[in-house]
Amino acid sequence: MIKLHGVALSNYYNKVKFLLLEHDIAFEEVAAPLPLAESRYAQSPAGKIPYLETEHGFLCESGVIVEYLAARFPEKHIFAADAWQAARERELIVFIETHLELNVRELYAEAFFGGTVSDEVKTTIEKRLRRYVAGFARLAKFAPYVAGDRFGVVDAAAFVSLPLVGRATQTIYGHDFLADVGIDWRAYLKLIGERPAAQRVSADRKTYIEANA
Repeated sequence: MIKLHGVALSNYYNKVKFLLLEHDIAFEEVAAPLPLAESRYAQSPAGKIPYLETEHGFLCESGVIVEYLAARFPEKHIFAADAWQAARERELIVFIETHLELNVRELYAEAFFGGTVSDEVKTTIEKRLRRYVAGFARLAKFAPYVAGDRFGVVDAAAFVSLPLVGRATQTIYGHDFLADVGIDWRAYLKLIGERPAAQRVSADRKTYIEANA
């Protein structure tokens, strides 16, 4: 059986978990709290989560894991069957994870964990985020799902990462950058949250936070 290593606090762990649940792919969760012990570096070379354990070995990086699952379980249609639509889904995921979440991550220390971020970093990140949030708004449809009228792989990424972008920018800059371009991520979150897989992911995340408070 596939084993997913990580913890329920990680948005990237939760993205993979969401897809496994949504597509009814059997898996086992294995706790791998950060920082990873050096003994686990053979499984996750950069000491990151999530990572996947298969009968062939270990695989890290959530994007690579999703591509592996899509290839291993083609009948699950994790990506759209149409090549163009699948490419557009990948494009949206890059915007969400690389251009939005990875940039806003530099603000998390102050936004969520009581630390501080320099004004220089805040200014740099604001300029970068404004550009990419505007680009994402041009690409995304929210009709009602990110890529159009069907739930898809993009929504697993968006569900776990867009709230971080909105909340962090609101806390640091006094403006929710997503709301500023007309993206009502809270309504979207409510829509996706009606799905059983999303409810399981959210409940497990809440349980983890409460247990580690």
